[in-house]
This record gives sequence, structure tokens and C-alpha cells, in this order.
Amino acid sequence: QVQLVESGGGLVQAGGSLRLSCAVSGRTFRRYVMGWFRQAPGKEREFVAAISLSGDPTYYADSVKGRFTISRDNGENTMVLQMNSLKPEDTAVYYCAARGSSFWSASGREYDYWGQGTQVTVSS
Repeated sequence: QVQLVESGGGLVQAGGSLRLSCAVSGRTFRRYVMGWFRQAPGKEREFVAAISLSGDPTYYADSVKGRFTISRDNGENTMVLQMNSLKPEDTAVYYCAARGSSFWSASGREYDYWGQGTQVTVSS
């Protein structure tokens, strides 16, 4: 069983930065493609970013490209989402997810394990 725990959410002004972390239990972290998703009130969950088994390549939604950076540390079983130049429309609950495959996906349905989520609020 794989457990994911997010941390690092909070309230920030537009233009600010936040760093989200995802700690993953188990010794098979390096076998999972990892992703970040988000869900705003009244909206469907959407893909934010994904990272391959080795950490390269990475994939981003157009809405966050150039502002967000995803990374992973296979030795520490952690994944990070660095979010810069935040906008009010980035406000959402952010979830990390793990996919037991070597192929990435932007579809949440193809991820096997999920964290509980962390709230990110960007004020204007």
C-alpha cells in the first residue's frame, strides 16, 4: 500500500509563491509516475503537472507552464511542486497522486493512489 501526504498549502497574495510537498510511504516510490492535480470549488478536478520515474521529463498544464515546477527525490520519497507568480485562479485544493506505470497521464482516473489534499488560496 502506498500512502501520500501533502503539505505546504496556505494563503498567499497574487504574485507570491508556495511550495507544496508530497511525502510517499513505501519503498517503491521510484516505480511510480507522480502527478499533481487540483480542484477548485464548483469545478472538476484538473491536471496540473506530472513527472516521470527518473524526474525527467516533466509535463505541465498550459495554465501553469512557466510558473510551476515539479520535481522528485527518489532517495527521500518526496515530490515537490514549486509554484511562483501565483494568480487568484490558482486557488484550489491540490492533490498529489501516484500512478503505477512508467507512462505519464493527465487523466486522474489513471492514477492509483491519492493524498488527502492541501488548500491553496491566492488573494487578489
